[in-house]
Amino acid sequence: MHSFIPPERFFPYLTWTEIQDMPHKENVVIIQPVGAIEQHGPHLPLIVDAAIGVGVLGKALTKLDANIPAYALPTLYYGKSNEHWHFPGTITLSSETLTATIMEVGESLYRAGFRKLVLMNSHGGQPQIMQMAARDLHVQYDDFLVFPLFTWRAPNITKELLTPKEAKLGMHAGDAETSIMLAILPEQVKLEKAVAEYPPEQPDSTLISWEGQLPVSWTTKDISKSGVIGDPTTATKEKGDRILESVSDGWVQVIKDIYAFRLPESLS
Repeated sequence: MHSFIPPERFFPYLTWTEIQDMPHKENVVIIQPVGAIEQHGPHLPLIVDAAIGVGVLGKALTKLDANIPAYALPTLYYGKSNEHWHFPGTITLSSETLTATIMEVGESLYRAGFRKLVLMNSHGGQPQIMQMAARDLHVQYDDFLVFPLFTWRAPNITKELLTPKEAKLGMHAGDAETSIMLAILPEQVKLEKAVAEYPPEQPDSTLISWEGQLPVSWTTKDISKSGVIGDPTTATKEKGDRILESVSDGWVQVIKDIYAFRLPESLS
C-alpha cells in the first residue's frame, strides 16, 4: 500500500504509540502528496499527476539522509480538476471540498504534535487552493508551518531537455509528463496513441496569455480537442529517467531545508 514510498517513511505504517513517543515532533517533516484523477490525452492514464507526485517523493525519500525524520501521508488522489471535466473519466472535487480536506488533515496532524506540513501538489489547476489552505492553517495555529509547494518547482533540469516551443507552450500531457511516466509507470503509457496539440498562439501585441503573469481562465476544451496541450510524441524513457532523478534530487534539498527551517523570533 506504500507504493513508491519507502515503507519506513510511510506515515500510516506507524502505530499511535510510536507517534505519541516520537521525539522532536515539531521538526518532523510530514508530506501530503496531492494529485488528481483527470484526463491526460489518449496516451496517458488519468492518474498522471498523483503518480508523478508519489514517484518523485518516493525517490527523494529513498535518497534522503536517514537521520532526517520525514514521512509521507497517503496521496490525495482527487483534486480540483473541473477544467478537464468535459473529457470522460475526470473526477473532480470542488475547491471547497479540497480546501476542507486539507484543513482537516492539517488539524489532525497538529493535534498529534506535528508542526511542519508540506502540501506537495502535482496538479497545475490547484496551487491557489494549497496556498490559501496553508495560510489559513498557519493563521489558525501560529506555530504550524505549512509549505504549499508545486512538485515541478523544485530545482530540476526538465526545461533543458525540451524544445523551446514545448518549454513555452507545453502545459499538459506533453513531453515532460509523458517522459517521466515512461520512467514511473511505463506499462500504462500508450505512446502509439500520442498526438501533439498546442494552444492557439496569442498575437505578439497582447499582454494576455494562457498561463503566466496575465492569464485568462480557460477549460481544456477551449484550447485542445485531444486533451493534450504540448507534444508527447518526442517523449522517451531515457529523458524520463533523467527528469525523475533531477526532480527527486531537488526534493531531497527541499525536505532538508524544511527540516532546518525556523520562524524568526516573535516581533511582538
